[in-house]
Amino acid sequence: MKNIVSVLVKTVKRCLLAAGCLLLCLSACGESRAAGNITNMRIGQQVGSVRIVFEADRAFDYKAFLLTDPKRLVVDVYDMDIKNTLQSDKNNIISQTRVGKLDANNKRVVFDLLKPVFIKKAFTLKPQSNMKWRFVVDVALCSERDFKAKVGSKHAFSSQNDQNVKTASADEGKSWFFNDEDKPRKARKKIIVLDPGHGGKDPGAIGAYGKTYEKNITLAMGKELKSILEKKGYKVYLTRSTDVFIPLRQRVRIAQRYKADLFMSIHADSALNRNAKGLSVYTLSEKASDKEAAALAERENKVDIIGGVDFSENSKEINDILISLSQTDSRNKSSKFATYMVNEMSKTVKLVNNTHRFAGFAVLKAPDIPSVLLEMGYLSNRNEERLLKQSGYRKKLATSASKAIDRYFNDPEIAALY
Repeated sequence: MKNIVSVLVKTVKRCLLAAGCLLLCLSACGESRAAGNITNMRIGQQVGSVRIVFEADRAFDYKAFLLTDPKRLVVDVYDMDIKNTLQSDKNNIISQTRVGKLDANNKRVVFDLLKPVFIKKAFTLKPQSNMKWRFVVDVALCSERDFKAKVGSKHAFSSQNDQNVKTASADEGKSWFFNDEDKPRKARKKIIVLDPGHGGKDPGAIGAYGKTYEKNITLAMGKELKSILEKKGYKVYLTRSTDVFIPLRQRVRIAQRYKADLFMSIHADSALNRNAKGLSVYTLSEKASDKEAAALAERENKVDIIGGVDFSENSKEINDILISLSQTDSRNKSSKFATYMVNEMSKTVKLVNNTHRFAGFAVLKAPDIPSVLLEMGYLSNRNEERLLKQSGYRKKLATSASKAIDRYFNDPEIAALY
C-alpha cells in the first residue's frame, strides 16, 4: 500500500512540475509576444495635410483620436515598446511629439497640433522589399467647428472598430485590418517635368566666342536627362521638345497639367565678366514666394490654384492657410532637392560660390510643385561654352542630376508621401 501511495505522490509531483514548466513556457511566450518594437517615425507633409508613418518589427493594435485644450492627436499602441524618443519632423501642423506609458507594454504617443485637423485614415502596411511593418495615420486641416466635432475617443480610428475591414494578413495568430482602399498599391512612377529654357524667337544667352545659342544647349540637355531618367523608371515630360517659344507661365501650367512631382528648368548663364564660370542652382526666394502667395489668395475661388483643390467651399481663413502651407511646403522641398543637386554636381563639375541661390524666377512659382532652376555654366566663358557644346559633358551633368533626383525621392521625408 505504501508503495502505491509513494508512486501516486511521485506521479502528482511530476504532473505539478510539468504544469509549472508549461506555465513558465506560456508566460515566456506571452512576454516574447509583447516584445514588439516601434523603431522609427517619420512625418511627410503635403498640401494641408501630414502623413505620420511608424516603422515596427511587427503589426500591432492601435487607437488614434483627437483631444482638445490644447489640440492634440493621440495614438495609443498596444503590446509595443518604443525604444527611442520619437521626434517630429519639421512641418506646419505638428509642433512636437511626446511618448508616455499607459500600462504594461502599451504606449501613448501625443502629437501637439498647431492647427485644427481631422483624421482622414489610419492603416497598417505589410513589409515590402526592405521596408518593415508600417502603421500610417493621415491627418488634414479643417475648420475649428469640424475639429471639435471629431474630438474624443468615440471618433477614434482603431484596428478593431472599422466596419469595412478585411484581413490583410495573420501575424502570430492575430488578424490585422485595413480598408480595401488602403491596401498597398504598386508604387506609381514619379512624374518629372523638364523645362529646356528659351526657344523659338527667344535664343537666350549667346556664346561670346562660338555664338552658341542657349536655347539649343538647354534642349539637348533636357533630352539627355529625359533619356537617363526614363531608363531609371521615371515618367518624364518636356515643356518643349522642339525649337518653339513658350511663355514662362505656360511652362508652369504644363507642369501642373502633368501633375508633376518635380519641376526642373534648364538654363545656361552669361555675364559681362568673361572669367565668370561655374554651375549654380536656384530656388524661389521667400520674398518672391510671399508675394506670389498674396496674389494667389486674391484668386482663392479658383479651382486650379493648388493641384485641382476646390477652394470655393472653404472659408478665407482656411484658403489662406492652405496657400501658405503649399508655398512653404514646395519651397522646403525645392531647397531639399537643390541641396542634393549641389552635392552631386560638386563631384563632377565646377560650381560657383554659394551654389544654391534664391531668386524670383517666374518658372519657379508653381505653388504646389517643388521646382529648381539649373544654370549649367556660363556661355560667356570660352571654356564652359566649349564644354556645354559637347554631348559627353552634358551627359555627365545629366547623370549627376539624375543621381540627385534619386536621392531626393529616396529621402525618408519625401518617400513617406508616396
